[in-house]
Amino acid sequence: MTIIEKIIAKHSNQSVVKAGDIVDIFIDSRVARDFGGANVVKNLVDNGLKVEDPSKTFFTFDCNPTGSDQKYAANQQYCREFARENDIKIYDIDAGIGTHLAMDNGLAWPGSTFVSTDSHANIMGAICSFGQGMGDQDIAAAWAKGSLWFKTPPSIKLNFTGKLDKQVSSKDFALNLLNIFGANKLLGYSVEFYGEAIEKLTLSDRITIASMATEMGAIIFLFPPNKEVNNHCEKKTGKKIEAPLADENAIYEQIIEINVNTFKPMLALPGKPHDNSPVQNEKGKKIDSAIIGSCTNGRIEDLRIAANILKNNTVAPGVVLKIVPATDDIWKKALDEGLIQIFKNAGAMISNAGCSGCAAGQVGQNGPGEVTISTGNRNFEGKQGKGFVYLASPGVVAASAIAGYITTPDDIPVNPTLFEKSKNPVAAKKIVKEVKQDKPLVAEGKVWVILKDDIDTDMIFHNRYLAITDIKEMGQYTFDNLKGYEDFAKKAKPGDIVITSKNFGAGSSRQQAVDCFLSLGISCILAESYGAIYERNAINAALPILSYNPEVLKSIDIQSGDTVKVDMAAGTITNLKNKKTADINKFTEVQINIYKNGGLL
Repeated sequence: MTIIEKIIAKHSNQSVVKAGDIVDIFIDSRVARDFGGANVVKNLVDNGLKVEDPSKTFFTFDCNPTGSDQKYAANQQYCREFARENDIKIYDIDAGIGTHLAMDNGLAWPGSTFVSTDSHANIMGAICSFGQGMGDQDIAAAWAKGSLWFKTPPSIKLNFTGKLDKQVSSKDFALNLLNIFGANKLLGYSVEFYGEAIEKLTLSDRITIASMATEMGAIIFLFPPNKEVNNHCEKKTGKKIEAPLADENAIYEQIIEINVNTFKPMLALPGKPHDNSPVQNEKGKKIDSAIIGSCTNGRIEDLRIAANILKNNTVAPGVVLKIVPATDDIWKKALDEGLIQIFKNAGAMISNAGCSGCAAGQVGQNGPGEVTISTGNRNFEGKQGKGFVYLASPGVVAASAIAGYITTPDDIPVNPTLFEKSKNPVAAKKIVKEVKQDKPLVAEGKVWVILKDDIDTDMIFHNRYLAITDIKEMGQYTFDNLKGYEDFAKKAKPGDIVITSKNFGAGSSRQQAVDCFLSLGISCILAESYGAIYERNAINAALPILSYNPEVLKSIDIQSGDTVKVDMAAGTITNLKNKKTADINKFTEVQINIYKNGGLL
């Protein structure tokens, strides 16, 4: 049998399995991340299932370790509450990447089985463990049952000959394989690695290469463990390791010879990890940002390489370098070794441990047109933002950050390249804006009476929507964080009027809390008083706001749903239901001028 067949046979109580056999496999470690974890819990709860063995069940929060996204934060807390009730261990947002934690904390070892809601769970092949990324239902089933069905994959054997050039890193090794096999020639295979060049690979090297099996469509890359890997796993598990090795007469679908003498320092061009080019061919291309980290290149060895290049150098002006260690223990080791100080002196930003830019919730997103060079494993269009992402080794990324353009560690310029002014600058466009000088100073509409003090800007327009810049899109989120009025935006009609009480618009300076009412067509707002910044924002945006004394509402007997008329210049409000009128504070001269101008600008 091959390595994969031996692992599957051992975990399915079979004496022999072969490619194509479908068996139930016992899972040694069952993991859900913050990405997908909440759905795993929901699947269990909705189906009335319990956790079979909490000691083999784990959460790892690595996609959004900053807790900066509201939806991630909600999912993380939901998982925490479930974990407390079910005695499940959490590697929380301060811990790092789940797959690395598994290898460094004895959750996986040579011959073990490991599943996670992480498509790169097959990184476990670095230590000759069978790891698989799976969907929410699969992981829920593993938590409830302890085992999963799996189809035994066919195996390919790669024999590597020759000696690697010193300039060729493990990331280059992976990118050269992508150049050979592309995204699908290894699709569905378990791939075993052999040869003198493989035997010499460190654990960190193996992790980098194994991490990119997913990008080549492989089920897993399996490395027979060398002494370093065995020692690491025995230390972390506290037990003697007997690694599964392929039989001499194991059956492979293909045996392929590869000469590593041909390998070169490589880049993946933006859009596809398998669209490769030698670094030499891409030298001189200007970059905006650089990232060192991810499950592929966030080990201490990667950080040492970067620090050795960055020492006594600085990041090029205008370039942003982001560094994300894979785990908190690696972060601490980098601190103890002085690497963090080197990074800070060079002008880099260091994040807490986690997945880095290829995870949408983590440090490393880029903006439209931004050119990034990254040590990540994926650079699909839109994966990391709206820009363009090259993939490269830590050495090339660090050197490029110093140069300001793509280069190699042996070719860093004395003076970095600077950004030139664009031939098509972002400049003010001449806009002819028609503003009606006779804008009506009388509003008439259905009234919403919301008598709550201190309605803050998060209640009006929650911070999870702050990235929205188009006023047309803002209205739908108005008051969706105000208890009892979450459906306000669906029910409100253009021309409606809002009446509230004290300190309306307290809190942040966000303009969206004003603009959302303009988006809905709300004709005016009346409150006893306003937050100071909110008041200015509303006046400057030509949103009519007025203030009133609390006895006004009683004097004209206003109820939600009544139709009212507000005369902003005269300072009166009339309840058209009963024809009662009361005085309110009228527009100031400044307010009238700005309102008739269509806004401050």
